[in-house]
Amino acid sequence: MTGAEAFAVEKLRFDEKGLLPVIVQDAGSKTVLTLAYMNEESLQKSLETKETWFWSRSRQQLWHKGETSGHTQRIVSMRYDCDGDALVVMVEPNGPACHTGAYSCFSQEALTDTDEEPVQADRFAILGELEELIAAREAERPEGSYTTYLFEKGVDKILKKVGEEAAEVIIAAKNRSREELRYEASDLIFHLMVLLREQKLPLDEVLTELQRRR
Repeated sequence: MTGAEAFAVEKLRFDEKGLLPVIVQDAGSKTVLTLAYMNEESLQKSLETKETWFWSRSRQQLWHKGETSGHTQRIVSMRYDCDGDALVVMVEPNGPACHTGAYSCFSQEALTDTDEEPVQADRFAILGELEELIAAREAERPEGSYTTYLFEKGVDKILKKVGEEAAEVIIAAKNRSREELRYEASDLIFHLMVLLREQKLPLDEVLTELQRRR
């Protein structure tokens, strides 16, 4: 363990059972994937291997996420809170996080405010929702899903679709058809976001680049 890692560990406050709650979040879509627990040994292994290791409270043993399923989580970053008694771990998931096969363990809605009108600041919220949905499709691979089909065919197929949709946008614009352009631009954005997911490039990084250029 490096000096920086040792310093970080010294800042942490494990509970009376020697455990620390860990929120695991997809580094790309920013979706919360699961809540788990680490002790010092699993934290050490996580730091050394750059993959998530946890302490199972039910089995009372160390476990490597994805050891049997293959759904490992590559660690991108770790942060601890102001009290040093909780961690947020950003990961690149290789498949579903939940034992049920769901992309995230937090898939059940408890409360949704459906009466609120969307505000202007949220007019791009659909992009975040789409990014999360694409991430879920990549992890879960539901049968019959077009997005699943794209991921299973691989990057060449995705690139071909991006090229085709870009050409369709050009044709629609030349035709001066707002309806056609709206439809084809939507297709292009969707396939581009699938490509970003396949390449493990978060949409946030693209937005940051746009902001840098402003």
